[in-house]
Amino acid sequence: MENLDNIQNLIYLIRGQRVMLDYDLARLYHVETSELKRQVRRNIERFEGDDFMFELSHEELLRCQIGTSSWGGSRYGAFAFTEIGV
Repeated sequence: MENLDNIQNLIYLIRGQRVMLDYDLARLYHVETSELKRQVRRNIERFEGDDFMFELSHEELLRCQIGTSSWGGSRYGAFAFTEIGV
């Protein structure tokens, strides 16, 4: 039950949809975030439309307070995956 609570804490409400961020999803799948994003881009036709995923704007990224790189900010836009996209 503790794992379910941990996963529920990784769900955000953005643009009226419950989503998980690429960073958290990659951690759950035990892969690097860059590898997850690479695979998504290779199979982008499966993720077309906001029903599956969308890229966060800078403002949305700040609201979620996701980790930043050592360069002083997020180097790449974060993907938000909807329930269908996950």
